[in-house]
Amino acid sequence: MLVLVIAGLVILGPERLPGAIRWTSGALRQARDYVTGATSQLRQDLGPEFDDLREPLAELQKLRGMTPRAALTKHLLDGDDSFLTGAFDDRKSTPSTEKPAVDPTPKPVDKPSGPTFDPDAT
Repeated sequence: MLVLVIAGLVILGPERLPGAIRWTSGALRQARDYVTGATSQLRQDLGPEFDDLREPLAELQKLRGMTPRAALTKHLLDGDDSFLTGAFDDRKSTPSTEKPAVDPTPKPVDKPSGPTFDPDAT
């Protein structure tokens, strides 16, 4: 907001800036009144169907804020993500008496000695 005021001060000058701020705030207030009037007019014209119209829009608004994981667990798993979190947590917390199938020690990997791209292809 401060950046806009400073930019307006530089562009419009100190004598025209207060008038521009008054005009902008009046235009925003008028636009807000128009939107409020249109909403109340629709609510009055449609009656109870207005709430039926708003329900899908509210559901869409909820979906916009969801992460992909949350959307999948809500719709495919009915909100129960215990197998996603529980399966990995149980494996870490319970000690295993069996010998692991794979050796857990990392082995060194040989890196190629030449360039990693083909100069003829570029």
